[in-house]
Amino acid sequence: MSDEKNRFIGGLSINPIFADFVETELLPAIGFERAMFWSGVESIINDLTPRNRELLKIRGELQSKINDWHKARQGSDWVHDEYVTFLKDISYLEPSDTFVEIETINVDAELASIAGPQLVVPVSNARFAINAANARWGSLYDALYGTDVIAEDEGRQNTSVYNARRGAAVIRYATEFLDRTLPLVGASHGDVNIYGIDRDEDGVRFVASHANGEALHLKSPAQFVGFKEIESHAQYLFCNNGLHIELLINPDHPIGKDATANLADVILESALTAIQDCEDSVAAVDAVDKVGVYRNWLGLMRGDLTANFMKGGKGIVRTLAKDRVYTSINNEELVLSGRSLLLIRNVGHLMSNDAILDATGDEVFEGILDAIITVAAALTDRRRDGLQPNSRTGSIYIVKPKMHGPAEVAFTDTLFSRVEKLFDLEENTIKIGIMDEERRTTVNLPLCIKAAKSRVVFINTGFLDRTGDEIHTSMHAGKVLPKGAIKEQPWLNAYEDWNVDVGIRCGLPGLAQIGKGMWPKPDEMLQMIETKQVHPESGANCAWVPSPTAATLHAMHYHAVNVQAMQKKLASRPLASIDEILTPPLGDVSTLSADEIQREIENNAQGILGYVVRWIDQGVGCSKVPDITDVGLMEDRATLRISSQHIANWLLHGVTSKEQVLSIFKRMAKVVDNQNNSDASYKRMSEDIDNSIAFQAACALVLEGLYQPNGYTEPLLHQYRLKKKRELAC
Repeated sequence: MSDEKNRFIGGLSINPIFADFVETELLPAIGFERAMFWSGVESIINDLTPRNRELLKIRGELQSKINDWHKARQGSDWVHDEYVTFLKDISYLEPSDTFVEIETINVDAELASIAGPQLVVPVSNARFAINAANARWGSLYDALYGTDVIAEDEGRQNTSVYNARRGAAVIRYATEFLDRTLPLVGASHGDVNIYGIDRDEDGVRFVASHANGEALHLKSPAQFVGFKEIESHAQYLFCNNGLHIELLINPDHPIGKDATANLADVILESALTAIQDCEDSVAAVDAVDKVGVYRNWLGLMRGDLTANFMKGGKGIVRTLAKDRVYTSINNEELVLSGRSLLLIRNVGHLMSNDAILDATGDEVFEGILDAIITVAAALTDRRRDGLQPNSRTGSIYIVKPKMHGPAEVAFTDTLFSRVEKLFDLEENTIKIGIMDEERRTTVNLPLCIKAAKSRVVFINTGFLDRTGDEIHTSMHAGKVLPKGAIKEQPWLNAYEDWNVDVGIRCGLPGLAQIGKGMWPKPDEMLQMIETKQVHPESGANCAWVPSPTAATLHAMHYHAVNVQAMQKKLASRPLASIDEILTPPLGDVSTLSADEIQREIENNAQGILGYVVRWIDQGVGCSKVPDITDVGLMEDRATLRISSQHIANWLLHGVTSKEQVLSIFKRMAKVVDNQNNSDASYKRMSEDIDNSIAFQAACALVLEGLYQPNGYTEPLLHQYRLKKKRELAC
């Protein structure tokens, strides 16, 4: 931590570490003049901060009115029509009977017209950020061999040295995939002994040879789009449903030398897009942390970000993947990006950061700061040696989370316009991804899209935050059901369908993504394969996955489902029920036994502690956290929001007591400590529980959860993380 005092530039007080980053790294990279930059920043802050505050005040006022309405009706029967009328009267539910189609232009194909997996990673971690960018292409052989998709029975164990029997099972699985996706006329890919091409005056054609010598051809010859032949190996490129597949033929390869037709690997175009996250998966609480976030994003946009780490006792330097160069069937150069199209997720409207203090001495809203700095960094996105630009249309893609209703989307549109003017960008260069994860946005989604109709490139459901907001919004309405039962309530399916229905009616197909949420179990890939095809079948262009391996496996679903055709089919179905969406997941929990209540709270408490201890003590915003049964789950602030709000609701309505909750938290602290025994940097909570800042933070999230704005966890997490950083600095 620096002892240097803040620098005063105009009416702003600027943290010196942040100022140095801007003036010695960011501005030189984009060739922007210092005085003009700070003057523009100050103008944006001064003009937009009052409106930001006003919008947050409206959030609080609406929640207070909803709380009072529920309190006045405690003990009375639920009358849904009265509730809906009330929400309209207070302008929570805004009138809308039309669907305005978006007018977004200059959208890259990865967002506009191709369906595929989407990664979300903390941009604060350079290694993860690079891995996600490089996840555009992935080995299907590796993804199958290293996961539970291939069972470890009958001699197919995943051992430290190559297991030929497991490898054979991988090849069989991949062959079946090729037979479904790139079918041959009258034969299986398993019957091929040679892959190759024929050249004539009309161009290049793909051809294969059967083991009996018969020539084999694709059922759909147009699927073959390119090739690359270099001495001992060849790469044959195909396209299905807009996604590419490469067959790597190499007789000298450890796998290829023994494989049928020397097929050494099947490479799938996997994570078409990746969200580099400044928000829920990041623990950035001050100027120092934010500089780390911004520096990595700048490196991604410049193309020079690297990550150094040790693996297998060797030092490794990870860099961004080069583009993939082929020859097309017309004998022309065909260049495909080697990296995912990158979006940057800014923070929402709530939080502030000490990187800049305004003229009144208040911290600047972090969402305003993110918009300015992440756009500035994206200005370095240009064609460079071996790398196509991130956006080949010149657009900048920002995902905006946790907006409540159309007025907040309109505010973001205004913010982006101001940033465009600062950097002299064409209007609507900055595109927006609207996270549909707050109930006021869900029920007003057509108006939210209308408010940014020339910027929208993405809408996405987020079950986790959406559930947290559902619980908090209806906190005083009654007792919520156990978490497992909440997922089975009508509101959830209606919410997921409504997002697709509205997106289609607002003209997103062919111009923008309609997305679905995260697969939370990074080690359960067989289960993902068996269930996640429901997302493209639901009409979603993309769905989130937790790793590059998961992206490669999930890509198979988009080869099986033509999402564009599915969206056309779904366009004629009736709209999902807004009445179901507005039915809170309440119920009679009196039938639960004491043991069932205890287990529900234990499950929540263990998940809260497992995530919070890493956030507070180590500054890790997203990690694989073992649940109470030791199944690893990807956790971020959204999952934390559900668990903390759930216990807060049960405390409010007397399902549990403060004494019971604290007793459970103390016991679960020991469980979490034991689950982290292998982490040398881990500090056990249970050995000095009264002085454990992480334990205090976890308890505060529950005991103070009723009073947190919209049930968000950020204010308390930031407070306790800053306290921990001060302790570590002493």
